[in-house]
Amino acid sequence: MSRMSRLIPVIGGAVAGGVIAVVIASGSSSHSSVTTTVFKSSGTSIPSSFTPSKGMSINQIYRTASPGVVDIKVTSVSNNGGFGPFGGSQAEQGEGAGVVYDTKGDILTDEHVVAGATKVTVAFQDGRTASAKVLGTDPSTDVGVIRVNVPSSELHPIPFADSSSAQVGDPVVAIGSPFSEPETTTAGIVSAVGRSIQAPNNFTIPGAIQTDAAINPGNSGGPLLDASAHVLGLNDQIQTNSGSSAGVGFATPSNAVRRTADGIIAGHPVKHAYVGVSLSNSSTGPARISSVQANSPANQSGLHGGDVITAVNGKKVTTTEQFIATIDQYSPGQKVTITVNRGGQTKNITLTLATRPAASPTGG
Repeated sequence: MSRMSRLIPVIGGAVAGGVIAVVIASGSSSHSSVTTTVFKSSGTSIPSSFTPSKGMSINQIYRTASPGVVDIKVTSVSNNGGFGPFGGSQAEQGEGAGVVYDTKGDILTDEHVVAGATKVTVAFQDGRTASAKVLGTDPSTDVGVIRVNVPSSELHPIPFADSSSAQVGDPVVAIGSPFSEPETTTAGIVSAVGRSIQAPNNFTIPGAIQTDAAINPGNSGGPLLDASAHVLGLNDQIQTNSGSSAGVGFATPSNAVRRTADGIIAGHPVKHAYVGVSLSNSSTGPARISSVQANSPANQSGLHGGDVITAVNGKKVTTTEQFIATIDQYSPGQKVTITVNRGGQTKNITLTLATRPAASPTGG
């Protein structure tokens, strides 16, 4: 699958010695951070779309949802190599946000927030803190589930919206912990839907929701809320040239988050279907195969570089984004027929989907 190199994952406001560290995972000139950062609302005008006739006010959304938003502090160990006092293993501190999912203690966040964690601490709105264990993660969707052992009265789950219903112009609110400032709240709109963003394992997350709500390092894993105070997605990345919010943020869609989280909580291994092709680097352009991975279903079935995918099981495909989203609905082991245009001729190629490897073989 193709990836979007323009986005740079950021481990929410990683604080080391009081310095905010933005972790860049791509060499592109346009920096994207995987941290949704929600700035405090300070005298900015309220979008006209936030009116009683169209949903809750920003304050109502905050008061309704904020008890279910938590601050997450993470300790991890990195091995930077070398010798002497500055070599070997080093403890690193990171911070992000999360969403209370149920009254059993399950909390959802971004995978990159808790990846490699040796210690996770959760802080609730009322000041209570609790240790959490990582129940499971999925790098392909950048979703992580952690669990705390606290009284159910402390847990305030936030309902999830149907992300497929999101429309450009819909009002949204983000809550998180940018730069170690928990409960920071910002507002904006849905700027676009159906975007592609890069997962931590270099595969593509389809269907991402783009927003102009300010998000920055430290908001990773926090909710992007609709006008009913329901979770529309988990804030994940920003596109920026400076490392700070430029008004172009992305959230992993709630439908994908919920599907992944339910599997993790149920104890089922998260598996994604795999074709084994790299596609053109444009989510809106034709789904043109740029390369085929060796020993993959694509290679074994006869798909070629240069083929333009036009349908999957008869369902029309016009863009790279559509192809990725369509394949994502299938499971490993299922057979699909992929229709391609090859040199002006239409060919139908049937293959059995494999299980996606841990990381993209080509980073693309």
